[in-house]
Amino acid sequence: MIITVPLVISFIVTFVLVWLFVKTIGNKKWLSFLIAIVITPFAYFYLLYPMVNIFSSYHHEKYFNAEDWEEYPAQRFEMMSDILNDTTFIGETKAEIKSKLGKAEWYGWDDAIKANSKDKWNYNLGFKPGAFTKDQECLEFVFKNDTLQSIRNYQLEKKFE
Repeated sequence: MIITVPLVISFIVTFVLVWLFVKTIGNKKWLSFLIAIVITPFAYFYLLYPMVNIFSSYHHEKYFNAEDWEEYPAQRFEMMSDILNDTTFIGETKAEIKSKLGKAEWYGWDDAIKANSKDKWNYNLGFKPGAFTKDQECLEFVFKNDTLQSIRNYQLEKKFE
């Protein structure tokens, strides 16, 4: 899990609310403080975090991990920003990308050749976390001369004919 400003602020807010609640039980401030420290993670992950996910699209971010990418496709979305911001992917060969991310799920459309190009690899990240989200996010890796040139994310379009 990547420590972000919204994560820290929400933990602090949760701690303060739990501490104020526990403080009403008794007058011992140090005991209330210790109980609040113990209860805060449970209150955050079982009360606040689920509610935030229902009403917003906030999600935790994770560092890229090749094993998790392959084993837990539902968590790929959480690794997206690390992949986009990590410049170590740029300049790698197709073989190196394939060893980290696996075989491309599909090839992207290239208007220049009017066909799917083997130089545009796409990976589905799944649905954005949240209760009311219905859009799927994808990553496209664009290669030139067997070397990765750019990475972009986009939403999968739904077209019904």
